[in-house]
Amino acid sequence: MGDHDLFLDYFSPNPRYGEALFRRRYRMSRDVFLQFVGIVRNHDNYFHQRRIAIDILRLSALQKITVVFRILSYGVTAYATNEYVKLGESTSIESMKRFCQSIVEIYGERYLRRSNDNDIARLLDIGKQCGFSVMLGSLDCTHW
Repeated sequence: MGDHDLFLDYFSPNPRYGEALFRRRYRMSRDVFLQFVGIVRNHDNYFHQRRIAIDILRLSALQKITVVFRILSYGVTAYATNEYVKLGESTSIESMKRFCQSIVEIYGERYLRRSNDNDIARLLDIGKQCGFSVMLGSLDCTHW
């Protein structure tokens, strides 16, 4: 039931809730979210939906990753995500652990390291184009 409702609400060809509401609730576009789903599902079989009987499917990647983003976006507990997405607390916690582990394994070498000269040059160039020529020189630039 949770997967079907989630699909109809946000991921069907004609979802009940449009892109603006998706962006507000997920804090990103639907396309970016679906990229995360695909990348993480391909990396870790835990996120594959399995069949436990002829007509019964287990939890989907959409359910598991939706829970992860709700916990991260809103700072709620794993238990608080149960009502809509239909995942238990232990599954929500396991989904969070596996998602974070997957992200570190996929992106860690590139993004979770000290910046090199090429990274700094690229970021400074982007900053200049946006009018923030000394962006890396100021740690307190979040108030702009």
